[in-house]
Amino acid sequence: MDNLIGLDKLELQSILAELGEKPFRAKQIWHLIYNQGKTDINDFTTLSKSLREKLSKHFTVKRPEIIKELTSTDKTRKWLLGFDDKRKVETVYIPEDDRGAVCISTQIGCAVGCTFCNTGSQKLERNLNTAEIVSQFMTARDSYGEWPSPIDETRYLSNIVVMGMGEPLHNLKNTIKALKILTDGDGIAISKRRITLSTSGITPHITTIAKEVGCKLALSLHAPNNEIRDHIMPINKKYPLEGVLDACKEYQKITGGRQYITFEYLMLKGINDKPEHAREIAKEIKKRKIGAKFNLIPFNPWSGCDYQTSPKSTIIKFSQILESEGFAAPIRVSKGQDIMAACGQLKSKNQ
Repeated sequence: MDNLIGLDKLELQSILAELGEKPFRAKQIWHLIYNQGKTDINDFTTLSKSLREKLSKHFTVKRPEIIKELTSTDKTRKWLLGFDDKRKVETVYIPEDDRGAVCISTQIGCAVGCTFCNTGSQKLERNLNTAEIVSQFMTARDSYGEWPSPIDETRYLSNIVVMGMGEPLHNLKNTIKALKILTDGDGIAISKRRITLSTSGITPHITTIAKEVGCKLALSLHAPNNEIRDHIMPINKKYPLEGVLDACKEYQKITGGRQYITFEYLMLKGINDKPEHAREIAKEIKKRKIGAKFNLIPFNPWSGCDYQTSPKSTIIKFSQILESEGFAAPIRVSKGQDIMAACGQLKSKNQ
């Protein structure tokens, strides 16, 4: 049976028309699925029994199977989720003091192949469909009992980061549709300003996200120049750094300059962590007048990878140089390392 999750309002209206029902029922169903979090069509009690029976013959409201749920000592929570074709993906909740972010995936595996990324060592198996992307957040909500959709001021699962497995701009259509569902005010209603999409730099699609969604943008930068970036991020050979940075500037222009671009920078010992590297990338960003901040990430080691994280003193010095150039450059405190839930550690295999 088909899943009602992942359908937009027009698709719901079309289905209802085929069932001989009025279009306004679509808004009721949307509310039941995305605001109330109902997981069984029989619980759609605001609909007539006959309509519930019609829907139940052809549709379901299905979440992924939770194969494993792990909670870290720092309260990070990770789910290994299974889909109908037996493929799996990982989703993570990252808590802060009074709220936190759900890190969702857009692909099973990844085709970008960054040499430092455990997720990237698993080759791309397939894109996730819209329902599979949206239902990751819904599964996290189920786990924390956060239904009906609370207002921004009271919700615990307050943010979404599209930073899990896969490159979201390699799954552009489904990612955009999923984010529109997640931000719709009649349902889950996460504000666009509370969603951050991270990309390795698929240049042609960066501005598309600005026009279609307008969420925050994080660029996986990780290198100050093409020579280093080519080595650690092979995608750079197709989409060189200059074009990626120009697209970031355009993104900011389209979104009205309201939001800073976050440049994610993984600190790799002896590779990209020298003082001259900090000055080099600061120069490139200032030249383009991009409103930006940095997120310096100590490398999270994983079996089979030879990289080492930069010494703490090196990372602090790197941060100080960027700050002297006028950029905020906090050092990320990695969470969930004990359950392999930290940046770059996600993998869909049940290991």
